[in-house]
Amino acid sequence: MAQFSFKQIEAFVAVAELASFRRAAQRLNTTQPNISARISGFETQLGQRLFDRDAGSVRLTQAGARLLPRARDVMRAMDGVLLAAGDTGLFRGVLRLGVTEMVVHSWLGQFLSALKARFANIDVDLTVDLSVNISDALFARDLDLALQTGPFQRAASGMMDLGRFAMLWVATPDLGFHDQTLTLQDLARHPLLTHAKGTRPYAQLMDHIASAPDGTVRVVASSHLAACLQMTREGIGVACLPEAMVRADLARGDLVALRYAWAPDDLQFAARFDADSAPVYVTEAAALAAEISHAWMVGDQENLST
Repeated sequence: MAQFSFKQIEAFVAVAELASFRRAAQRLNTTQPNISARISGFETQLGQRLFDRDAGSVRLTQAGARLLPRARDVMRAMDGVLLAAGDTGLFRGVLRLGVTEMVVHSWLGQFLSALKARFANIDVDLTVDLSVNISDALFARDLDLALQTGPFQRAASGMMDLGRFAMLWVATPDLGFHDQTLTLQDLARHPLLTHAKGTRPYAQLMDHIASAPDGTVRVVASSHLAACLQMTREGIGVACLPEAMVRADLARGDLVALRYAWAPDDLQFAARFDADSAPVYVTEAAALAAEISHAWMVGDQENLST
């Protein structure tokens, strides 16, 4: 009987999913020659070629395609062994995590701390970007887990709800807008600070102000919500931002909530991943994100997981 190793199976699955020896090496935190050696040894022991390689491309052979589901079963079985051992410190690897900026400015810190407590030897490679770019990276297999806003153009095989986050108009108290019901004309006395062009909140805001006379409403779009928030704190304009992002500013009195009848739709957040190929720690991380996000949403800071 051929005596192949778990590392060979692991390398085979990684190359098959990523269609690249280089990217497989990055995922497994090793070198490309090491991955090539594992695959070569695996093929030799099986007596079959598993990949066709030409002009920089890597494709599964028919034999490789038949083997892949069974190899994934082996990976899941190994995850089950580690879980049964009751020591999540036995899991090792890199979680390539993509998040939107709102997550960064709300509960990301609690999530990363809780993840480290549960999986001490899983390192996180963090990407912060617009949701559309995160989706592209997820389906290009450059990310393992995406914590992002919908709506989504493509369905992921694994998805967990992270809750809905209301949008709120805010401004510095110095603008004198608190304790009064405002009209669009009132808001338009200052620039309206909002999300980046191409996002759903931006599109909805532009539709909302479409009936206003040209030039009466100044809209300043920002691809960085941190910059938008800082400009609001400095009194440069009024902003419509996720309530979770401005909660601390409201509690300190640095910003006040405005009484304006319209706001963009709530932001719907989800944890998304490839359920067919994700290691168990990715699924566990998605569930942990859901737990922490929902706790944050209701202000239950004392019960955030550790």
